[in-house]
Parts: sequence; structure tokens; C-alpha cells
Amino acid sequence: MDIRTYGPSGKHLDIHHPAGPPTATVLLWHGTGPDERDVLRPLARTAADHGLTVLVPDWRSDAADNGRTHLLESLAYARTYAQEEANGTLLLAGWSAGAGAALAIALHPDLTAGHAPTAVLALSGRYDVPARTTGTPPLTDLEKGRTPNAPIHLLHGTHDTVIPADHSRTMAEVLRKEGHTTTYTECPTDHAGTIMTEYDPATNRCRPTDDEAAQAAGKAAVQLLVASVAGL
Repeated sequence: MDIRTYGPSGKHLDIHHPAGPPTATVLLWHGTGPDERDVLRPLARTAADHGLTVLVPDWRSDAADNGRTHLLESLAYARTYAQEEANGTLLLAGWSAGAGAALAIALHPDLTAGHAPTAVLALSGRYDVPARTTGTPPLTDLEKGRTPNAPIHLLHGTHDTVIPADHSRTMAEVLRKEGHTTTYTECPTDHAGTIMTEYDPATNRCRPTDDEAAQAAGKAAVQLLVASVAGL
């Protein structure tokens, strides 16, 4: 794993490399915990084991703009990285608040400089509140006629009490009704489990776990990324 900085903000970013040539680059956003790229390491490492280069940036939800600058700077960095150091294929993924931020990018092509992500993976997200990248709720964007410029893959834990799975179910139903390419996967785990972690109340952070349901959910998420590349 390499640690670099990205954008004018100089935030840190982890790069998880596969053992061989990468099949694609994944930009993976964490949730509202400020600068919590470390919580995504179990999922990122698993994705790297399946041939993907995974970029995981820190970003701060408590910034004046709710993290928008950091997220968009990391997107620009990942786009350049994919073009210069990989094969040009960029997948965008996010968990919790990062899920809404990622899905919203597919609804706002002006933010991708003409290089839309090949697919978007949204884990345990909520889509009826303003996305950190756009300031508007993805569901509202869809109601106003915006259309995603990439396939959308949604995954949620059925035991999630932080953001109930109904949020992803509703988004999947709306996307399907409008004829957009989407998949929806449910896993028997909680909010932290979809990224192969468990919540530690003592530290108020997620930590790696060997729980079978969490491991299976993370592997299901990685398989969605792998399938997105295989379908090119």
C-alpha cells in the first residue's frame, strides 16, 4: 500500500495495489467520520486481491462545504491516475455518506470532465438527503429528469439500523422504473458489515472483523466491482 496526497487540499490517500497488472482503478469513499480512510482497508485489500487498484482518500464531512472540495479533488486525482498509471477504467464506490456522494456523480456528468465512471457501487447509502458532492438529493435529481451516465450497483445490509435498507430498495425501484441499468443486493449484516468491519463504541470507529456475514458482504461488493469490469 502506498500513501500519497491529492489535490490542492493535500489530503492523504491510500493506494492498494494488486499483485499483477490492474484490471481497473476504483475510487472508494468513506462515510461521515472525518478522515477515516483506514476503516475501508479491509474492503480495499480484498478488492486489490481481485486485481483492482483501489484509491481510498481521506475527506472531511465537517468542512464548511460538507466535504465537497475534498471529494471532487480526489475524483480528479483518481481520473488522472486511472488514465496515466492504469488502463483508464475508473469505477466509483462509496459507503454510507460516501454512497450518496458517489451515486450523485453519475447524475451530474459536468463533474466528471467528460470521463464518466464505468460503474458506481453504492454501499449502505441514503439518497433522499443532499449528496456531499452535489448538494442535492439523488432521488430529487432523478425526479427532475437527470439520468445516470453509468450503471448503478446498490448493496445494503438487512440488519442496518443506522441507514435502513429501505433507502437502497427505494433507489433501486426508482432506477428500474425509469429503465436505468441497476442491481440491488441485500446481505444479512449491519451498517459496518458491508465494508467488512464492526462498529466499536469505545472508539466510535469501525474496525476489521472476521464475522462471516460481514466477510461475505464485502466479498459480494467486490464481486460487483469485478463484474463491472468483466462486462466491458
